[in-house]
This record gives sequence, C-alpha cells and structure tokens, in this order.
Amino acid sequence: MAQPSNTFDSYDAKGIREDLSDVIYDISPSETPFYSSVAKVTASNTYHEWQTDALRASAANAHVEGDETVAEARSATNRLGNYTQIFKNAVTIADTDSGLKKAGRAAEMAYQVLKVAKEQKLDIEKALFDNNARVAGNSTTARELAGAPAWLFTNTSFGTGGADATGDGTDARTDGTQEAFTQDRFDSTMQSIWESGGRPDVVYLSAFQMNKALGFTGNNNQRSQVQAGDEKVIKSLAVYVTPWGTVEFMPTRENRSRDVFIMQKDMWAVATLRPTKNTELAKTGDASKRQVVTELTLVCKNEAANGGIFDNTTA
Repeated sequence: MAQPSNTFDSYDAKGIREDLSDVIYDISPSETPFYSSVAKVTASNTYHEWQTDALRASAANAHVEGDETVAEARSATNRLGNYTQIFKNAVTIADTDSGLKKAGRAAEMAYQVLKVAKEQKLDIEKALFDNNARVAGNSTTARELAGAPAWLFTNTSFGTGGADATGDGTDARTDGTQEAFTQDRFDSTMQSIWESGGRPDVVYLSAFQMNKALGFTGNNNQRSQVQAGDEKVIKSLAVYVTPWGTVEFMPTRENRSRDVFIMQKDMWAVATLRPTKNTELAKTGDASKRQVVTELTLVCKNEAANGGIFDNTTA
C-alpha cells in the first residue's frame, strides 16, 4: 500500500522530542567473592604483620619411672607480613554539568563516583588473586601487596618448569607448562591440605575451570535432575564432597584462569589501613573533583590450610 498524496508524516516533522529512557542499563559484573567473604581486620601500619606456628610431628612418648626430665628443643613462631596497597581513583566533572538535565541520573558526579567505587572493588579483588610479590615502595614507587599465589607452597600442584614461591610474600610463583585441570589433581591437593591440618571450604576458579569441575565423576546424578511439576532441568554443583572435606565451588572473574584456589576462608583476612572513602578535592578551575581511596593488604593466616592447582590449560 502507498500513502495518499501530500501526507505529512513523522519523517517530515521537525521538533519531535527525543524518547530517551530514564534508566541506564549496566550488566557489568561487580561481584568480588574472595574480598567480600574473608574477615576484615584493622591495620595500623603500612607493613602489617602476623605470626604462624605449627606442632611438631607425633612421636613415641614413653618414659621409665623416676627418669630425669629433659627439655625438648622448641621452635619460634614464624613472623610474616604484607604491605598495604593504595587503591585510588578520581573523577573530574566540569561545573557546566550542574546546569544540565540528564536522563538516568540526577547528578553526574554522584553517578560516576558510584561507578568508580564498584570498579575499585574489582581492582582490589584482582590484586588479592594476582601472582604478585609484595613491594615495600618508596617516594617514587608504589607499595604493592603480595597476592594469594605468593603465599602458597605446602599444598600445590603445578606444571613442568613451575615452582612455588618462597611463601612469605617476597616473591611470586614461577609459571610452568600448562596441563588440564583434572579430578585427580584436585583430589590429591585436597588430601595434601587435610594431611597438613587444613579444613578447606571454598574453591575459587574461572568459568572455564568450573566447567571442568562439573565433569568430575561421582556427581553426575546429583547435578542433573528433573523437578516434578515445573519441568525444569537443574544442573549445579554447589558442593563437592571428598574424604578430605566438603568444598563449595565459587566461579570467579578476577583470578587468572590458569589458577584454581582451594581455600579455608577463615585462614585469610583483609587488613584495612584506610577504609574506602569518597572525598572532595580542591578546585583548581571550572570543575569539581572527587577521589575514592582505599588502603589495605592481604593476610594469609596460615598457608598450609589452603592449596592451589596452578598452570591449568585455559582453552
């Protein structure tokens, strides 16, 4: 069909008001499962320290009556520490913006600061998982915290050529040849953690490695089931039960896909020197400035309660 002659339609009209929704849609992931789940403690110095200890191995212990008592040699505690890292982001908005009427937000500054705070939290999560050695810093070098891989060495599995870090945060792991993430590697690491005295309760891993975990045998019947009445097929792996403990698999986005962490959550903490704070900066022109700052570090209370399966293939 065709329009009648001289029809004035919307294509001819001028001054039609825009139709812009007053909602801003953002699906960017903002979850930080590791940072959010561990305990928060207070730091009072840029170098935060703690101590670890261990019992000696069990031994035969029998003595004759009246025997002279001789003291055993005792070992000192192990003193560890990590440097606080400053996470800082800033927003500068021209003051002209205060006179503008915008869709989806009343004030641009408030909207951007909220985004920055979420982004900074993701930066913190990434730093906690990073294979990074601690850096003391100086007047020209930023302090850096040692991430989780720099602390683990007792219960680890890694590829050919790989090597554990010293375990005191002073150096990073050495990456090795990548190999598949398998149930055998996982179970062996879980056993090692148990033998060390650990009670792991969570596994942090990428989406790729999560799909590998979904293929672990012994869980198939539990992962797929039809619920009567709703015709839904549920495929999930909330927990994995082994003789060495029960752990929850937690997919994460901020750790390297090649790294799988088996952790006892109460053996980690974040020590905060300066909690997240949004402050206004001095004006230096026709603009307003605000910054979001957080200063904290990672505490590995006792690395032997945890484990890592490293150098996993990612494709």
